[in-house]
Amino acid sequence: MPRSHDLTIPDLTGRRALVTGASDGVGLVIATRLAAAGAQVLMPVRNPRKGAAAAETIRARHPAARLELHDLDLSSLASVAALGEKLRADGEPIHVLVNNAGVMTPPERQTTADGFELQLGTNHLGHVALTAHLLPLLRAGRARVTSQASVAARRGSVHWDDLNGERGYDGMRAYRQSKIAVGLFALELARRSRAAGWGITSTLSHPGVAPTSLLAARPEVGRAQDTREIRLIRWLSAHGLAGTPESAALPALLAATSPDARDGAFFGPGGPGGAAGAPAELRPWRPLRSAQDAARLWEVSLRMTGVAFG
Repeated sequence: MPRSHDLTIPDLTGRRALVTGASDGVGLVIATRLAAAGAQVLMPVRNPRKGAAAAETIRARHPAARLELHDLDLSSLASVAALGEKLRADGEPIHVLVNNAGVMTPPERQTTADGFELQLGTNHLGHVALTAHLLPLLRAGRARVTSQASVAARRGSVHWDDLNGERGYDGMRAYRQSKIAVGLFALELARRSRAAGWGITSTLSHPGVAPTSLLAARPEVGRAQDTREIRLIRWLSAHGLAGTPESAALPALLAATSPDARDGAFFGPGGPGGAAGAPAELRPWRPLRSAQDAARLWEVSLRMTGVAFG
């Protein structure tokens, strides 16, 4: 599959962008491209060493890059609140928020510091809390909030009677649920912002299939070695049948920066099966289409995290 597709990012000089998961993979590419376009990029990271190395990588390519490293563990609501408090105290508007970070399919069920199933707590609830804590800064910047879903969200459902997987853990089922939740939240945020006049534009993206660290060896989630899936994805990517981290970042970049991106729009690779290809606007997948599910999830998520919007 040709790899010539790219996009032109508008001048972001004077804009502040926060990208979660910017220490490697797709998130690092997103942060690099935003910095290259002139944005001041905030990089909240769980691992300070990886964060510093990522910042060095960006500055090696773009010496004038304006970067800020911050501490953030999305699996801890206290950590999320601490970052929100710090940034609100700084008082600087945020113009772009990319909720990109995530974990995928721990072999055994794990929980966050607050007792949530790890994938739901990190991929979805942590980002809900972060967006809520940053709301005054996002409103001040009339921000674009882009949330990163996954091809896994094409099917599956929210397990309302067992959100935390306590009755039987299946790693992929829990991952699908967490990414469906991300999508429902993004589309509901668009509706709530329009109704309340928050001035925030909410978009949704997915990266397709690309070789990143999500399915690689991750001792911190109980995975001692690379999965068979990541080895296959690397082969497919090398043969042009899947994306690269650079191409996989394009849908989120389009969703986060295009002046033509509609509120509530969904972007992903336009190639066969959504695995790779030039970024394109898509119709939301079936699990994301229910406004009632989105409203229900919004209320449940706010109760679980203890945050409020507005």
